[in-house]
Amino acid sequence: VMNVIQAIIAAHRAGIDLDFDRAAAIDLAGRDVLDAVRTSVHPKVIDCPDPRRSGKATLSAIAKDGVELRVRTRVTVRTNLEQLIGGATEETIIARVGESIISSIGSSENHQAVLENPDMISRTVLRRGLDAETAFQIVSIDIADIDVGDNIGARLRADQAEADVRVARAFAEQRRAEAIATEQENRARVAENRALLILAEAEVPRAMAMAFQKGQLGTSSPAVN
Repeated sequence: VMNVIQAIIAAHRAGIDLDFDRAAAIDLAGRDVLDAVRTSVHPKVIDCPDPRRSGKATLSAIAKDGVELRVRTRVTVRTNLEQLIGGATEETIIARVGESIISSIGSSENHQAVLENPDMISRTVLRRGLDAETAFQIVSIDIADIDVGDNIGARLRADQAEADVRVARAFAEQRRAEAIATEQENRARVAENRALLILAEAEVPRAMAMAFQKGQLGTSSPAVN
């Protein structure tokens, strides 16, 4: 109850319309109503990504030229008391902003354009109304830090080139093996034909002998004048 009363007093001092029933309802919904009023008066900054929640210090995004950018963003928000009950929490803000930044960088023609004008990304993301259905109103989105990471595109192209070389070598090896097999097959055919020729030549004397024995083959003496 004291938390609710303190929240009402703080809201009254800040000129915020907050009656007891609404303050009590917010408290019963499990929200810190006093902190909500304070954040409504004095906006707070949310890190995106939040290392405490995700364990990651930066967002990783890749521009169209294949270069990775590692971005750390700070989102300034104030509590939207009208949507505090049932509205999405900070995690939703962080997720939406992170996804939108990655998408915006991914739509950039090259990473240099982002490095030269990071505010362009901030403005684009801010215009998307990412605070809809949340308990917060986004005041500003600022790129706190941006670093160049890996050249993913170049690495993928190098991997593809290496794969193409391996495929070409495999085809060359296949053709060489086929050529060797064809050569060996031709040699075997030549040897087979030679063997058949020798067998045929061996049959000639035998055939002549048999013909001679049957009287089918005779000898002739040279004519005497």
